[in-house]
Amino acid sequence: MDKLFIVCALILLGLFGVFIINTKTEVKPETKTPALNLSSISPSPSPVIINSMSEEETVIIKTSKGNIEFTLYPKEAPSTVNNFIQKAKSGFYNNLIFHRVEDWVIQGGDPLGNGTGGGNMKTELNNKPFVVGSLGVARGQDISVSNDSQFFFTKTDASWLNGQYTNFGIVTNGIDVVNKIQIGDKIFGITLQ
Repeated sequence: MDKLFIVCALILLGLFGVFIINTKTEVKPETKTPALNLSSISPSPSPVIINSMSEEETVIIKTSKGNIEFTLYPKEAPSTVNNFIQKAKSGFYNNLIFHRVEDWVIQGGDPLGNGTGGGNMKTELNNKPFVVGSLGVARGQDISVSNDSQFFFTKTDASWLNGQYTNFGIVTNGIDVVNKIQIGDKIFGITLQ
């Protein structure tokens, strides 16, 4: 019986010790994480908010052959228009070239200058037909994914593009400049009016 009493007393003493240890709180000094040096990080451009998505935006591309003025379609392709405006305002297109010129189209906006650069974005198909002066977005095999920087102007009617590519604008002045563009001609800058 004495052994049982001693064992029970030791168990109770052990439990009491565990209770005391668990209820005692030790105040530890606060550890701080070093602050992130934001000066070394280049901020992403803020999204450009178009005043009214029903308003058409007028844009001018200054090229080595003259100016191309066109109207954007924010109602038909809101994400594409916002993406284009963000890039234009940030100076992304400055000094890029037109890397593709054919009898029916000119294409530019590739940061690599060879038709393989740029990122991806969702294609925004709409009912705007591709006519002389239409502004579209380049894409690869997957119709649902378009390039986020490469754009093209049609020099002729291009109905085979209807419902296949994002149409997000139309030339309003400077179609003669579109027709003069050659491979390697520069985009000096893009301004909004």
